[in-house]
Amino acid sequence: MNSANIDVARTYFQAVQAGDLAALGELLDADIVWHQPGANRFSGEHKGQGAVFQMLGSMMETSRGTFAIDEIRTLMGNGDLVAATIHFTGSHDDASMSMDGVDLLRIENGKITEMWLFSADPAAEDAFWG
Repeated sequence: MNSANIDVARTYFQAVQAGDLAALGELLDADIVWHQPGANRFSGEHKGQGAVFQMLGSMMETSRGTFAIDEIRTLMGNGDLVAATIHFTGSHDDASMSMDGVDLLRIENGKITEMWLFSADPAAEDAFWG
């Protein structure tokens, strides 16, 4: 099961990098629970595909389309969990961020049912998002 879940995670990250919303819609469970880190306007628990897409759209709007996962370094599986070490960037106005992160995906029946995100520098990410 680990390899199948790693394949789902890899496909998810490829869709994110390509901006393929249709593919993301196929990969995210309708009732996904997304745990966005920090203490900024996007932080907290987002429930359901609609809420997740709204948050991601607002992040892209805030970053003027620059928010991106530019590197997927490692994918590791353990049962229904896949951990990914990544690097992400973004900029807006005079602010920018570039940092490492870890995304933890729970995958059940080929769908991402839960997502936890971790940032290497939560204070810098909070400052960026406001």
